[in-house]
Amino acid sequence: MFDTRPKRAALLLVALLGSAGPSHAQPATQTISPRRLLEVADLANPAISPDGTRVAFRLEQASVEHDNYDSAWYVQDLNGPRPPRQVGDGGAPLRELSTGLPLPSPAIWSPDGRWIFYRALMDGKIGLWRAAADGSGVQAVTADPADVRDFSLTADGETLIYSVGADRQEILDAEQAEYDRGVRIDDSVMIGGGLVRSSRVEGRPATQRFIGNWFRPAPLLFETPDRWKAVVLATLTPRALDSTETPPPRLTGAEFRRDLPPPWKWAENAADGRVAILTRIGDANGLQARPDVELAVLPTRDSAAPVTCRATLCVGQNISDIQWRPDTDEVLFTVSDRHEGRAQSLFGWDVSTGQVRRLIAAAGLLSGSQRAGYSPCGVSERILVCVAASADRPPRLEAIDLASGDARVLFEPNAGLGADIQATTPAQLIRWTDARGREFVGQMFEARRSPGSPPPPLFVTYYTCDGFLRGGVGDEWPLISLAEAGVTSVCINGRSAELDVFEHYGLGLFAVEGLVKMLAEAGKIDRARVGMGGLSYGGEVTMWTLMNSDVVKAASIASPSITPNWYLFNSLRENFRSRARSNWQIGAPDETPDQWRALSPAFNLDRIRGPILFQMPEQEYLVSLEYVLPMIRRRQAELYAFPEEAHIKFQPRHKLAVYERNLDWFRFWLQDYEDPDPARAEQYRRWREMRAARDAAAASAGPTQQ
Repeated sequence: MFDTRPKRAALLLVALLGSAGPSHAQPATQTISPRRLLEVADLANPAISPDGTRVAFRLEQASVEHDNYDSAWYVQDLNGPRPPRQVGDGGAPLRELSTGLPLPSPAIWSPDGRWIFYRALMDGKIGLWRAAADGSGVQAVTADPADVRDFSLTADGETLIYSVGADRQEILDAEQAEYDRGVRIDDSVMIGGGLVRSSRVEGRPATQRFIGNWFRPAPLLFETPDRWKAVVLATLTPRALDSTETPPPRLTGAEFRRDLPPPWKWAENAADGRVAILTRIGDANGLQARPDVELAVLPTRDSAAPVTCRATLCVGQNISDIQWRPDTDEVLFTVSDRHEGRAQSLFGWDVSTGQVRRLIAAAGLLSGSQRAGYSPCGVSERILVCVAASADRPPRLEAIDLASGDARVLFEPNAGLGADIQATTPAQLIRWTDARGREFVGQMFEARRSPGSPPPPLFVTYYTCDGFLRGGVGDEWPLISLAEAGVTSVCINGRSAELDVFEHYGLGLFAVEGLVKMLAEAGKIDRARVGMGGLSYGGEVTMWTLMNSDVVKAASIASPSITPNWYLFNSLRENFRSRARSNWQIGAPDETPDQWRALSPAFNLDRIRGPILFQMPEQEYLVSLEYVLPMIRRRQAELYAFPEEAHIKFQPRHKLAVYERNLDWFRFWLQDYEDPDPARAEQYRRWREMRAARDAAAASAGPTQQ
């Protein structure tokens, strides 16, 4: 039975069709509010039909009203001006559990082009669905007691093969058993992150455990082996597959020969088994990774004789992605240009002739998704369909002719927002050098000011600045909203990671000091009013800058820095101890006390003078309390913890609260501005007390020695 009931996601297209193309009438300029930035329509997973005439893609949009994400699948003709048509509800986005970011979730076309098949999280279950490409209906293909992990379609299009793990009820029973009998603390337990059902997994509170390296979590029973099944589409009857019928495993990297340098990315040619690989090469010379990238092709998975691209356009390039052009010998590869703010260009390498050609150079990102990492563009023999986005232009769908390199916009659902940004606070690519002569590149949204007015304050965030800049890594600081409110905002792209942790943190500090010097000398900002924010490494750099410089006057941090409790809570895991020693050059606090005293804010409270707003996920905030609670006691900090959030927050109401509070925070400390909204009166009362405590401490300390 086809499901033709209207879905709430269908309303998305009604709202967005007015901006479906590049030449629509633009609305009047509106304020670039945090909510507008949050509710941007994201596009992902373009897949081109077998005949090359249509593209299927997914649209996802945060809804503050419903505190979830509306998503839907669309199909659009590639050869005409008609807008896309919705063909199926996409369900709740599938997310990477350690970061909270969306997972790549591509659809598969049937060989005859009548259907698209996709995974979807509906009503707490991950199942397989098919949608008619003409929009006439959708249908559940599976009704399995376990969530679907992977799937493929047989060449004749008659059978769907899929894998599942443990049954959902088995997982619930395992969680309940731990609750009833107690949780045995071992190296898999997320100490400090909650023991039972404290994380949101596939739409419900669930228990997670660490698996593999670093901080990668997974639900209970995640390591249950794949069980493969098949469903004949004519009858929708499932059956289990025996070991002789299961599909060959996807390429994981373990298949490559051990006498070759290990590739860090690969793409297998489905037609003949050739494998394009990217390998890091060059002298690391104090860096955490080798600095250069080599592109090559292996004739087979276990080949010992890679064919390397030696053309000028291949060598010395920061190659970040690869995929095969179907029915050809051409490998398409993406170069991210650090000098141009990580703007991406696409190239084609003909493996048989060795020739390389440049296809297109973009002003920003060209990928299968801005949000889901390492998601490829949709590709056919003649056309590439990518999600394009740049610092001040939100995501849109573009088609690129692989013969000519010509690009055209297929669908631009955020064109109105893009036009408003261009009319108010367009981005500027800026470059500068630090005190050691090292180049840094960033995107600046300059505050507007009238002639003769004093220079505005500056907000800066440091890490990476890819695609449309809602708020830096993690989307925590509404850069465009800050600029529109009179605070010039800059996102800085970090340089290659240094092996020595002091040099690694120092990169960010020197980048910020060099930026402030350049902009202040040009009369563009007030060096006495500088704010900074960061997540993960960017948060650590922010704290390091506060500890070692007086350039930043107020800060907002979304992740903890290292503390003794951070080490203690994770010390049962050998891979954690090894990573801590390599990245921070630390052992336990009693093993490397000098390093701890130099690095951890827990031992440097007297060196941190600016007010800090901490907004952290529930899974991480506890390890920060060694320095955050003393700062709260002396009225120097506020801490908010967000329940059921991962490293990068994803729940819409949480994200909006973070955006708005950061906007209020920096306007208060850098502009002496208070929003007259009565609902915000209590926060300003607290912040005024913090300011009074700061001023009293400064007065008692006497003049600052420069």
